[in-house]
Amino acid sequence: MQENNMHEIDDIKAAIEQAVKDIQSSATLREIKMKFLGKGGNIPSLMKKLKEVPPEQRPELGKIINALREWADARFNEVEKFVKEREMGARYESEKIDITLPGKMRKKGAYHPDTLIIDELVSVFAGMGFEIFEGPEIETDYYNFTALNTPKDHPARDMQDTFYLGPDMLLRTQTSAGQIRVMENKKPPIKVLSPGKVYRFDDDATHSPMFSQMEGLVVDKGITLCDLKGMLSEFARKVFGEGVKTRLRPSYFPFTEPSVEVDVSCFECGGKGCRLCKGTGWIEVLGAGMVNRAVLENCGIDPDEYTGFAFGMGIERIAMLKYGINNMKLLFEGDVRFLKQFKA
Repeated sequence: MQENNMHEIDDIKAAIEQAVKDIQSSATLREIKMKFLGKGGNIPSLMKKLKEVPPEQRPELGKIINALREWADARFNEVEKFVKEREMGARYESEKIDITLPGKMRKKGAYHPDTLIIDELVSVFAGMGFEIFEGPEIETDYYNFTALNTPKDHPARDMQDTFYLGPDMLLRTQTSAGQIRVMENKKPPIKVLSPGKVYRFDDDATHSPMFSQMEGLVVDKGITLCDLKGMLSEFARKVFGEGVKTRLRPSYFPFTEPSVEVDVSCFECGGKGCRLCKGTGWIEVLGAGMVNRAVLENCGIDPDEYTGFAFGMGIERIAMLKYGINNMKLLFEGDVRFLKQFKA
Protein backbone atom coordinates (compact mmCIF):
# COMPACT_ATOMS: atom_id res chain seq x y z
CA MET A 1 0.00 0.00 0.00
CA GLN A 2 2.89 2.38 0.83
CA GLU A 3 4.55 1.63 -2.52
CA ASN A 4 1.32 2.45 -4.36
CA ASN A 5 1.09 5.72 -2.45
CA MET A 6 4.65 6.60 -3.40
CA HIS A 7 3.82 5.98 -7.06
CA GLU A 8 0.74 8.20 -6.68
CA ILE A 9 2.86 10.98 -5.13
CA ASP A 10 5.31 10.81 -8.02
CA ASP A 11 2.39 10.93 -10.47
CA ILE A 12 0.98 14.05 -8.77
CA LYS A 13 4.37 15.79 -8.98
CA ALA A 14 4.65 14.94 -12.65
CA ALA A 15 1.06 16.10 -13.27
CA ILE A 16 1.75 19.44 -11.56
CA GLU A 17 4.91 20.01 -13.58
CA GLN A 18 3.06 19.21 -16.78
CA ALA A 19 0.12 21.46 -15.85
CA VAL A 20 2.25 24.54 -15.16
CA LYS A 21 4.59 24.01 -18.09
CA ASP A 22 2.74 26.21 -20.62
CA ILE A 23 0.40 28.12 -18.36
CA GLN A 24 -0.80 31.46 -19.81
CA SER A 25 -2.78 33.29 -17.14
CA SER A 26 -3.24 33.72 -13.41
CA ALA A 27 -6.84 32.55 -13.72
CA THR A 28 -5.77 29.22 -15.21
CA LEU A 29 -3.12 28.84 -12.51
CA ARG A 30 -5.74 29.32 -9.79
CA GLU A 31 -7.87 26.56 -11.32
CA ILE A 32 -4.89 24.16 -11.40
CA LYS A 33 -3.93 25.05 -7.84
CA MET A 34 -7.46 24.31 -6.63
CA LYS A 35 -7.35 20.97 -8.47
CA PHE A 36 -4.30 19.83 -6.55
CA LEU A 37 -4.44 21.74 -3.24
CA GLY A 38 -8.05 22.80 -2.84
CA LYS A 39 -10.63 21.07 -0.71
CA GLY A 40 -11.22 17.73 -2.37
CA GLY A 41 -8.05 18.13 -4.45
CA ASN A 42 -5.52 15.40 -5.24
CA ILE A 43 -3.13 16.07 -2.34
CA PRO A 44 -5.80 16.48 0.41
CA SER A 45 -7.31 13.19 -0.90
CA LEU A 46 -4.01 11.43 -0.08
CA MET A 47 -4.35 12.53 3.54
CA LYS A 48 -7.79 10.95 3.69
CA LYS A 49 -6.30 7.65 2.55
CA LEU A 50 -3.99 7.45 5.57
CA LYS A 51 -6.67 5.61 7.51
CA GLU A 52 -6.27 2.74 5.03
CA VAL A 53 -2.55 2.46 5.80
CA PRO A 54 -1.29 0.31 8.70
CA PRO A 55 -0.88 2.40 11.88
CA GLU A 56 2.89 1.95 12.01
CA GLN A 57 3.28 3.37 8.45
CA ARG A 58 1.02 6.42 8.90
CA PRO A 59 3.58 8.82 10.49
CA GLU A 60 6.16 8.29 7.75
CA LEU A 61 3.62 8.53 4.95
CA GLY A 62 2.05 11.61 6.56
CA LYS A 63 5.44 13.37 6.50
CA ILE A 64 5.85 12.49 2.83
CA ILE A 65 2.40 13.87 1.94
CA ASN A 66 3.06 17.08 3.93
CA ALA A 67 6.36 17.48 2.10
CA LEU A 68 4.47 17.08 -1.18
CA ARG A 69 1.97 19.77 -0.10
CA GLU A 70 4.81 22.17 0.77
CA TRP A 71 6.59 21.44 -2.52
CA ALA A 72 3.39 21.97 -4.54
CA ASP A 73 2.60 25.20 -2.74
CA ALA A 74 6.12 26.55 -3.34
CA ARG A 75 6.01 25.47 -6.98
CA PHE A 76 2.68 27.19 -7.58
CA ASN A 77 3.96 30.39 -5.91
CA GLU A 78 7.03 30.32 -8.14
CA VAL A 79 4.93 29.92 -11.27
CA GLU A 80 2.46 32.57 -10.07
CA LYS A 81 5.26 35.13 -9.71
CA PHE A 82 6.47 34.36 -13.23
CA VAL A 83 2.95 34.55 -14.73
CA LYS A 84 2.16 37.87 -13.03
CA GLU A 85 5.40 39.42 -14.26
CA ARG A 86 4.56 38.27 -17.79
CA GLU A 87 1.01 39.63 -17.52
CA MET A 88 2.26 42.97 -16.18
CA GLY A 89 4.74 43.21 -19.03
CA ALA A 90 1.97 42.54 -21.55
CA ARG A 91 -0.20 45.20 -19.91
CA TYR A 92 2.59 47.76 -19.97
CA GLU A 93 3.19 46.98 -23.62
CA SER A 94 -0.49 47.47 -24.49
CA GLU A 95 -0.68 50.76 -22.57
CA LYS A 96 2.64 52.08 -23.75
CA ILE A 97 2.59 55.65 -25.06
CA ASP A 98 4.48 56.36 -28.21
CA ILE A 99 6.25 59.58 -27.27
CA THR A 100 7.35 60.06 -30.86
CA LEU A 101 3.76 60.77 -31.92
CA PRO A 102 2.79 64.46 -32.14
CA GLY A 103 0.80 65.69 -29.14
CA LYS A 104 -2.88 66.56 -29.34
CA MET A 105 -3.28 70.32 -29.43
CA ARG A 106 -6.11 71.64 -27.28
CA LYS A 107 -7.55 75.00 -28.15
CA LYS A 108 -7.26 77.65 -25.49
CA GLY A 109 -10.57 78.98 -24.20
CA ALA A 110 -11.53 82.64 -24.01
CA TYR A 111 -13.51 84.76 -21.59
CA HIS A 112 -16.97 85.93 -22.55
CA PRO A 113 -17.15 89.70 -23.24
CA ASP A 114 -19.60 90.08 -20.36
CA THR A 115 -17.13 88.43 -18.00
CA LEU A 116 -14.33 90.70 -19.18
CA ILE A 117 -16.45 93.82 -18.63
CA ILE A 118 -17.72 92.67 -15.21
CA ASP A 119 -14.18 91.88 -14.04
CA GLU A 120 -12.95 95.25 -15.30
CA LEU A 121 -15.77 97.21 -13.66
CA VAL A 122 -15.42 95.36 -10.35
CA SER A 123 -11.70 96.12 -10.41
CA VAL A 124 -12.33 99.82 -11.14
CA PHE A 125 -14.95 100.31 -8.44
CA ALA A 126 -13.26 98.05 -5.88
CA GLY A 127 -10.33 100.42 -6.18
CA MET A 128 -12.71 103.19 -5.09
CA GLY A 129 -13.75 101.26 -1.99
CA PHE A 130 -16.96 99.57 -3.23
CA GLU A 131 -18.13 96.25 -1.79
CA ILE A 132 -19.96 93.63 -3.89
CA PHE A 133 -23.53 92.52 -3.17
CA GLU A 134 -25.50 90.03 -5.28
CA GLY A 135 -29.21 89.89 -4.51
CA PRO A 136 -31.76 87.23 -5.54
CA GLU A 137 -32.99 87.10 -9.15
CA ILE A 138 -36.52 86.24 -7.99
CA GLU A 139 -37.75 89.30 -6.12
CA THR A 140 -40.86 90.61 -4.44
CA ASP A 141 -42.80 93.50 -5.91
CA TYR A 142 -41.85 95.53 -2.84
CA TYR A 143 -38.09 95.37 -3.34
CA ASN A 144 -38.21 95.65 -7.13
CA PHE A 145 -40.71 98.53 -7.31
CA THR A 146 -42.45 99.84 -4.18
CA ALA A 147 -39.37 100.47 -2.02
CA LEU A 148 -37.78 102.19 -5.03
CA ASN A 149 -40.56 104.81 -5.01
CA THR A 150 -42.62 103.00 -7.67
CA PRO A 151 -46.01 102.10 -6.10
CA LYS A 152 -48.49 99.91 -7.93
CA ASP A 153 -50.29 102.81 -9.62
CA HIS A 154 -47.07 104.58 -10.64
CA PRO A 155 -46.76 105.20 -14.43
CA ALA A 156 -43.03 104.39 -14.28
CA ARG A 157 -43.97 100.71 -14.06
CA ASP A 158 -44.93 100.94 -17.72
CA MET A 159 -41.27 101.70 -18.52
CA GLN A 160 -40.43 98.07 -17.84
CA ASP A 161 -42.24 94.98 -19.14
CA THR A 162 -42.04 92.61 -16.20
CA PHE A 163 -42.09 88.80 -15.94
CA TYR A 164 -44.48 88.13 -13.05
CA LEU A 165 -44.36 84.76 -11.27
CA GLY A 166 -47.38 85.48 -9.06
CA PRO A 167 -49.30 88.38 -7.51
CA ASP A 168 -46.26 89.59 -5.56
CA MET A 169 -43.30 87.68 -7.05
CA LEU A 170 -41.36 88.48 -10.22
CA LEU A 171 -38.05 88.16 -12.01
CA ARG A 172 -36.18 91.31 -11.05
CA THR A 173 -36.11 94.01 -13.71
CA GLN A 174 -33.17 95.84 -12.11
CA THR A 175 -30.41 95.11 -9.65
CA SER A 176 -31.48 98.23 -7.71
CA ALA A 177 -33.57 95.86 -5.61
CA GLY A 178 -30.34 94.70 -4.02
CA GLN A 179 -29.55 98.27 -2.98
CA ILE A 180 -32.74 98.33 -0.90
CA ARG A 181 -31.69 95.13 0.86
CA VAL A 182 -28.29 96.63 1.67
CA MET A 183 -29.72 99.90 3.01
CA GLU A 184 -32.21 98.00 5.19
CA ASN A 185 -29.45 95.98 6.83
CA LYS A 186 -26.48 98.34 6.95
CA LYS A 187 -26.05 101.81 8.36
CA PRO A 188 -24.26 104.50 6.32
CA PRO A 189 -21.62 105.00 5.12
CA ILE A 190 -22.51 102.62 2.29
CA LYS A 191 -20.54 101.90 -0.88
CA VAL A 192 -21.90 98.89 -2.70
CA LEU A 193 -21.83 97.50 -6.23
CA SER A 194 -24.58 95.10 -7.36
CA PRO A 195 -23.90 93.06 -10.52
CA GLY A 196 -26.30 90.42 -11.79
CA LYS A 197 -28.86 89.15 -14.30
CA VAL A 198 -32.13 91.02 -14.83
CA TYR A 199 -35.20 90.21 -16.91
CA ARG A 200 -37.53 92.28 -19.09
CA PHE A 201 -40.01 91.40 -21.80
CA ASP A 202 -37.95 92.92 -24.61
CA ASP A 203 -36.18 91.36 -27.61
CA ASP A 204 -34.46 92.95 -30.61
CA ALA A 205 -30.94 93.58 -31.97
CA THR A 206 -30.00 95.74 -28.98
CA HIS A 207 -32.22 94.19 -26.28
CA SER A 208 -32.63 90.75 -24.72
CA PRO A 209 -35.22 89.26 -22.32
CA MET A 210 -32.29 88.46 -20.01
CA PHE A 211 -29.28 90.70 -19.66
CA SER A 212 -26.73 91.82 -17.10
CA GLN A 213 -26.67 95.01 -15.08
CA MET A 214 -24.29 96.55 -12.62
CA GLU A 215 -25.57 99.19 -10.25
CA GLY A 216 -23.73 101.21 -7.66
CA LEU A 217 -24.87 102.99 -4.51
CA VAL A 218 -23.12 105.47 -2.23
CA VAL A 219 -24.80 106.84 0.90
CA ASP A 220 -23.05 109.07 3.43
CA LYS A 221 -23.14 112.53 4.91
CA GLY A 222 -22.55 115.37 2.46
CA ILE A 223 -22.73 113.36 -0.78
CA THR A 224 -23.49 115.59 -3.80
CA LEU A 225 -23.99 115.36 -7.53
CA CYS A 226 -20.41 116.60 -7.93
CA ASP A 227 -19.20 113.42 -6.20
CA LEU A 228 -21.19 111.37 -8.71
CA LYS A 229 -19.72 113.33 -11.64
CA GLY A 230 -16.16 112.89 -10.37
CA MET A 231 -16.55 109.17 -9.79
CA LEU A 232 -18.11 108.57 -13.22
CA SER A 233 -15.35 110.59 -14.90
CA GLU A 234 -12.79 108.28 -13.31
CA PHE A 235 -14.83 105.23 -14.39
CA ALA A 236 -14.97 106.45 -18.01
CA ARG A 237 -11.26 107.20 -18.09
CA LYS A 238 -10.29 103.73 -16.85
CA VAL A 239 -12.78 101.78 -18.99
CA PHE A 240 -12.80 103.74 -22.25
CA GLY A 241 -9.36 105.31 -22.17
CA GLU A 242 -7.48 108.46 -21.21
CA GLY A 243 -8.96 111.71 -22.47
CA VAL A 244 -12.57 110.49 -22.45
CA LYS A 245 -14.92 113.10 -20.99
CA THR A 246 -18.33 112.73 -19.36
CA ARG A 247 -21.44 114.87 -19.38
CA LEU A 248 -24.72 114.69 -17.49
CA ARG A 249 -28.12 115.28 -19.08
CA PRO A 250 -31.38 115.69 -17.14
CA SER A 251 -33.55 112.57 -17.09
CA TYR A 252 -36.14 110.81 -14.94
CA PHE A 253 -36.01 107.71 -12.72
CA PRO A 254 -38.49 107.25 -9.86
CA PHE A 255 -35.78 106.26 -7.37
CA THR A 256 -33.43 109.22 -7.98
CA GLU A 257 -33.99 112.99 -7.86
CA PRO A 258 -32.42 114.71 -9.68
CA SER A 259 -31.83 112.02 -12.31
CA VAL A 260 -29.33 112.14 -15.17
CA GLU A 261 -28.29 110.27 -18.27
CA VAL A 262 -24.51 109.95 -18.47
CA ASP A 263 -22.70 110.31 -21.79
CA VAL A 264 -19.02 109.84 -22.59
CA SER A 265 -17.18 111.53 -25.42
CA CYS A 266 -16.85 109.13 -28.35
CA PHE A 267 -13.72 107.07 -27.84
CA GLU A 268 -13.78 106.06 -31.52
CA CYS A 269 -13.54 109.52 -33.08
CA GLY A 270 -12.44 111.59 -30.10
CA GLY A 271 -15.71 113.55 -30.11
CA LYS A 272 -15.47 114.69 -33.74
CA GLY A 273 -18.52 112.70 -34.86
CA CYS A 274 -18.62 109.24 -36.45
CA ARG A 275 -20.91 106.30 -37.15
CA LEU A 276 -20.57 104.94 -33.60
CA CYS A 277 -21.71 108.17 -31.94
CA LYS A 278 -24.10 108.96 -34.82
CA GLY A 279 -22.28 112.17 -35.55
CA THR A 280 -22.92 113.70 -32.10
CA GLY A 281 -19.51 113.10 -30.57
CA TRP A 282 -21.18 111.59 -27.46
CA ILE A 283 -22.32 108.08 -26.43
CA GLU A 284 -24.88 107.34 -23.74
CA VAL A 285 -23.54 104.72 -21.32
CA LEU A 286 -25.65 104.73 -18.12
CA GLY A 287 -28.28 106.34 -15.93
CA ALA A 288 -27.68 107.84 -12.50
CA GLY A 289 -28.86 110.41 -9.98
CA MET A 290 -29.16 111.38 -6.34
CA VAL A 291 -31.07 108.83 -4.24
CA ASN A 292 -34.66 109.95 -3.81
CA ARG A 293 -35.57 111.04 -0.25
CA ALA A 294 -38.52 108.62 -0.32
CA VAL A 295 -36.19 105.68 -1.02
CA LEU A 296 -33.95 106.58 1.91
CA GLU A 297 -36.99 106.90 4.18
CA ASN A 298 -38.31 103.50 3.00
CA CYS A 299 -35.03 101.97 4.19
CA GLY A 300 -35.02 103.73 7.55
CA ILE A 301 -32.28 106.24 6.65
CA ASP A 302 -32.79 109.89 7.63
CA PRO A 303 -32.65 111.94 4.37
CA ASP A 304 -31.95 115.12 6.36
CA GLU A 305 -28.74 113.58 7.70
CA TYR A 306 -27.63 111.42 4.78
CA THR A 307 -27.62 111.78 1.00
CA GLY A 308 -26.44 109.45 -1.69
CA PHE A 309 -26.16 108.74 -5.37
CA ALA A 310 -26.88 105.66 -7.47
CA PHE A 311 -25.96 104.62 -10.98
CA GLY A 312 -26.73 101.67 -13.22
CA MET A 313 -25.41 100.36 -16.51
CA GLY A 314 -26.06 97.44 -18.84
CA ILE A 315 -23.04 95.13 -19.07
CA GLU A 316 -23.92 94.07 -22.61
CA ARG A 317 -24.22 97.70 -23.70
CA ILE A 318 -20.76 98.51 -22.34
CA ALA A 319 -19.36 95.38 -24.02
CA MET A 320 -20.99 96.25 -27.35
CA LEU A 321 -19.61 99.77 -27.23
CA LYS A 322 -16.12 98.84 -26.13
CA TYR A 323 -15.67 95.87 -28.49
CA GLY A 324 -17.67 97.16 -31.47
CA ILE A 325 -20.35 94.44 -31.33
CA ASN A 326 -23.32 95.36 -33.52
CA ASN A 327 -25.83 92.69 -32.46
CA MET A 328 -26.59 91.85 -28.85
CA LYS A 329 -27.66 88.30 -29.76
CA LEU A 330 -24.03 87.42 -30.49
CA LEU A 331 -23.40 87.64 -26.76
CA PHE A 332 -25.88 84.83 -26.08
CA GLU A 333 -25.24 82.37 -28.93
CA GLY A 334 -22.03 80.82 -27.56
CA ASP A 335 -20.37 80.79 -30.99
CA VAL A 336 -16.72 79.90 -30.38
CA ARG A 337 -15.65 81.81 -33.50
CA PHE A 338 -17.08 84.95 -31.94
CA LEU A 339 -15.86 84.37 -28.39
CA LYS A 340 -12.25 83.55 -29.27
CA GLN A 341 -11.76 87.14 -30.48
CA PHE A 342 -11.75 88.40 -26.89
CA LYS A 343 -8.74 88.19 -24.62
CA ALA A 344 -8.39 89.04 -20.95
